[in-house]
Amino acid sequence: MGKKVLIIGGVAGGASAAARLRRLDEEAHIVMFERDSYISFANCGLPYYIGGSIQDRSKLLVQTPEAMHKRFNIDVRTQSEVIAIDPQNKKVRVQSKEQGLYEESYDALILSPGAKPIRPSLPGIESSKIHTLRNIPDTDKIKTKVSEDGIRSAVVIGGGFIGVEMAENLKEAGLEVSLIEAGPQLLAPFDPEMSSVLSKELEGHGVNLIFSDMVQSFSENGDQIEVHLASGMMVKSEMVLLAIGVTPDTAFLKDSGLEFGPRGHILVNEKMETNLKDVFAVGDAIEVVDFVNGQKTAIPLAGPANKQGRIAADNVCGLGTTYKGSQGSSIIKVFGLTGAATGNNEKTLKRLGTPYHVIHIHPNSHAAYYPNATPMSLKLLFNEDGVVLGAQAVGFDGVDKRIDDIATVIRFRGTVTDLTELELSYAPPYSSAKDPVNMAGYAAENVIKGMTKVFLPEDLDGRDLENTILVDVRTEIEHGNGHIEGSINIPVDHLRARLEELDPNKEIWVYCQVGLRGYTASRILTQKGFNVKNLTGGYKTYQMNKYTPKKVNTLHPSFEMAEAEKQTAASSETSTDHSSSEPFIADASVDVCGLCCPGPIIQVKKAMDQLKDGQILKATASDQGFYEDIKAWTNLSKNRLMQLTKLPNGMIEAYICKGNI
Repeated sequence: MGKKVLIIGGVAGGASAAARLRRLDEEAHIVMFERDSYISFANCGLPYYIGGSIQDRSKLLVQTPEAMHKRFNIDVRTQSEVIAIDPQNKKVRVQSKEQGLYEESYDALILSPGAKPIRPSLPGIESSKIHTLRNIPDTDKIKTKVSEDGIRSAVVIGGGFIGVEMAENLKEAGLEVSLIEAGPQLLAPFDPEMSSVLSKELEGHGVNLIFSDMVQSFSENGDQIEVHLASGMMVKSEMVLLAIGVTPDTAFLKDSGLEFGPRGHILVNEKMETNLKDVFAVGDAIEVVDFVNGQKTAIPLAGPANKQGRIAADNVCGLGTTYKGSQGSSIIKVFGLTGAATGNNEKTLKRLGTPYHVIHIHPNSHAAYYPNATPMSLKLLFNEDGVVLGAQAVGFDGVDKRIDDIATVIRFRGTVTDLTELELSYAPPYSSAKDPVNMAGYAAENVIKGMTKVFLPEDLDGRDLENTILVDVRTEIEHGNGHIEGSINIPVDHLRARLEELDPNKEIWVYCQVGLRGYTASRILTQKGFNVKNLTGGYKTYQMNKYTPKKVNTLHPSFEMAEAEKQTAASSETSTDHSSSEPFIADASVDVCGLCCPGPIIQVKKAMDQLKDGQILKATASDQGFYEDIKAWTNLSKNRLMQLTKLPNGMIEAYICKGNI
């Protein structure tokens, strides 16, 4: 018989290690221990089964013990928990449901115990109404609550990936949902202004967001559970889902002689070897190297765990494969929106004291003239040499491939110039001749080469009012619809004729809607001898930066309150429902999809000028700024906004009556 390899834990790391081992060594004796009944399941798909997007439970089971044995000849032992390891004698101690307590020897050992949800010691935490989501049994309990017990409300605690996905899916399942996050934003891999777009999408679908407030205790009250917060607020629901993070599930290894990091993660080298001979470790329980900054970190993601499992198997077989680190590439669906990130965010770079530059752009997902083009917001971080450090993007379409492109460039230590030179596939339904990735590279390259100097929204707070002039280079309509306080309005097309209005002894800070006209203005003014900075990403980024969640107007948000709010919303004239019901007969329509501000408002105005008082215009737009812009414009122009609707595909419909009739 060949080498005997024991694997503790299945799912991503352990199961991929087992399969790779068998493909490398047909004679090896491979034993996998799993304390639950399921060795390999789609844990990333669990929220979507609860929400109903995945209907068939069996599709969550990636591999069964029977199939694993039949295909790979692996000795799979479920309901068998390894409770200790003895590296001196190369044995593990197992507590099995069928065999009781016994020992098993090994030649090599791969640890893949994963991480478990954090469950803080708070008063009332043991309530049966409080759930966590880690495995299939957890999923079954929550699914039963939602589907069979018919609960109508839930509180999600924690704004990470699981928390946000559960909030979305519980809402999709028909529940009234509140999400509580102790920090000031959702989704830590994103910087605040990027996260804000996803937060607004949650709010737009009726999820109640509570930020910067910590849970103090829980108490049951009949069929409800009350969540008491540090602010004094109390939130009631029928179920609580705890999603405040995970911690490595390594308690059984504490006396093994293994070396651990400061937060309890197993330390490994690039071959996934621990400090113990012939003992490897993979997955959520290990500390890894951040590929971008070289620091130690922990990144509990399925993709890295699968790669690590394969590498550990390679090294058990002597192949010498190495793991170069993780850059934390991640993606999330939030109703109609997608958010994705890779590399380091701004918060991390600041914490490490790493010098960096930032640019924001807001391009369309594909050619504006092809139907259903929707805008995305893309943030790029890079150093003085142009090396790409990280990126984040949010939008309705095409976000995944743009972040994947940039993730690839990061993996090869590429620069912003590499982004400009990427030759990416193009046809109008899929992209633009200048892909958003190329555009991000161009904008970053302009900064590196000194073609423009940029400022960020947060820089406005420290602006020297005596020695700077803030100039809005958008149109009068745009400026009237909303602008940064203290700015004067000189449209870019009028700039050359109005230079005398600007003091050449002062620094000129310009901004437009998304940054492009601001860049043009900065080039004009720079070549006229002015010292100029442009707001990267423009007014749109400024608005993203200024987001705060809606104030909760009661100390006791509950299902009954939500029902009352629904009734109020149903009776109002302006709706934010996410389906088109064609409630009015339009006398005319205008499609402004693919246009960015001010295009949509200008086209709406032209169309309205052709109507008589009392007639109705239906406008369809893809620019997300249109949702607020049309409200402001109808108010300023004394027209009546009858209905405003966000559709699931990112489009916005507005019904406008001419005149305030």
